Amino acid sequence: MLTAIIVAAGSSRRMGFNKLFAAIAGKPVMAHTIRAFERAGSVTEIIVVACEDRHDEIRKIAANESFEKVRSIIGGGEHRQDSVRAGLDHLNVDTEYVAVHDAARPLITPEQIERVFEQCQTHGAAALAEPIKDTIKRVDVDFVVAGSVDRHQLYAMQTPQIFKRGLIAEAYRAVYTEKVSVTDEVSAVERLGAKVILVLTDDFNFKITYPRDLRIAEFVLKERTRGA
Repeated sequence: MLTAIIVAAGSSRRMGFNKLFAAIAGKPVMAHTIRAFERAGSVTEIIVVACEDRHDEIRKIAANESFEKVRSIIGGGEHRQDSVRAGLDHLNVDTEYVAVHDAARPLITPEQIERVFEQCQTHGAAALAEPIKDTIKRVDVDFVVAGSVDRHQLYAMQTPQIFKRGLIAEAYRAVYTEKVSVTDEVSAVERLGAKVILVLTDDFNFKITYPRDLRIAEFVLKERTRGA
């Protein structure tokens, strides 16, 4: 049984408004994100972690879209890792695998989810990633270029990140026992010395961060619809 935890408790400070409820291709960002996991055959249920003042809106989205896999909508924490931990605390007793996904990545597809899950079943941990294509520079405190970074073997991490339940549970116990901060689940699992397999993607799966991203995401979704 695979449970998807969709993390939607961010503040959207860089956007100036809650980006998850902005409309793209006629539907809220959140609806596109949930739909991908709703349509993924491997996903049994979905837990949405969100600010409590948004729960009614998410319930309305789930009802309007006839989503059947959204089992619960729960409150998030101060930081992303706190929200993921809350999701882990609400897993079904029968859950064997856990997928964590950023709600702000609405371009994820069921096919990408299945590819990551397939590798997780074989290796115990897998995550979607994209090769770094741009030249990377190191700068000093005044933003003066201080050197170059070899981009060979550098990858930008994305979500979903999928793990065997026992592995991600152990990783998060260690995070809170040792009182450290992590920016994603791969970072937490890395600390245990566990192997994480990257599943490379050449499709769009960027995180909505700035207003311009909404326009790009809408274009991508409309192009996918035309090509379907």
